[in-house]
Order: sequence, then structure tokens, then C-alpha cells
Amino acid sequence: MRRAEPGDAAALVALASAVSAEPEGWLVSSEWRSVGEERRFIRAVRRHPDAAVFVAELDGQVVGRLSLARDQHPASAHVADLGLMVDARARRRGVGRALLEAAVAWARAYDVTKLELHVFPWNEPAIKLYESFGFVREGYRKTHYRRDNGYADAILMALQIAPPSS
Repeated sequence: MRRAEPGDAAALVALASAVSAEPEGWLVSSEWRSVGEERRFIRAVRRHPDAAVFVAELDGQVVGRLSLARDQHPASAHVADLGLMVDARARRRGVGRALLEAAVAWARAYDVTKLELHVFPWNEPAIKLYESFGFVREGYRKTHYRRDNGYADAILMALQIAPPSS
């Protein structure tokens, strides 16, 4: 587990392409950034204290990605949204859990006390992972995402993080 670097852009685009090509439709969009756009995005995130991208590697290959971004409204600056994807060949091997642990460590370091995410209702393996990690369902958003084949609902899940003890 480590912070993403601009040199990871091609591997991260390949990961997103592979995950989006799965028939289950795990990602919101079948389109992802280009390698150049991903490289610029990672550079920008590395300079920004309110966001982060982490990668997971197995056997020298990038197999997971987690992105975090703090809510920019002053009343909810203690909340960060996260996105997670793991290569199909690396699932159920602790990669997702390790990325979530990196998210919690980042949150504690940046005074974030709540992590939120959206997950499709049919993504039962991810829901089970999130619930086993301590995320709870906070809401159900009907027709929340417009996709290539219509609209999709989303489950809003959140994890309350205790602030670090002084």
C-alpha cells in the first residue's frame, strides 16, 4: 500500500478499464481518464492536502486503487468521500481491506472523522466488505447515477472514525 505516483497512471487506467469491462458493471462509467489525464490528476492530488490516491500492489502489479476527497463545504469538512476498485484476480485476498485501512489512517492524519462511499445495490461482495469493516448503510439513492444503459441506484454507506486520542 502506498500513495499513487504519476508513474502509476498507465497501470491505474488499465485497472479501471479492466474493472469497468466486467459484466457486473462495477463502475459508474465505462469511460475512464486517459493516461495523460490520470497522470495530471495524480500530480494535482499529491499537491492537495484534502485528497489522496492510494495503490495496492501484489507481485509488483497494481491491483487496487482507493481515492479520497474531503468535502469542501465548511460544515462538512470532517467528511471525505472514497472510491475503491480492486482487480478481479486480487479480490478476497485482503487488498480492499488494506486500502480501507490506508483510508482510515489518512482520515485520522487529516482530521476527517467520517468516510462515505456509494456502492451499487448489486455489488454484494463490496457491501459485505464495507459492512465487515464497520461501514453502515445511511441511505438509498434512487436513480442516483446516469449510466450508458439508464439510471442506477446507489447505497450510501459511512464509517465514523474516532479522532486520534491526544
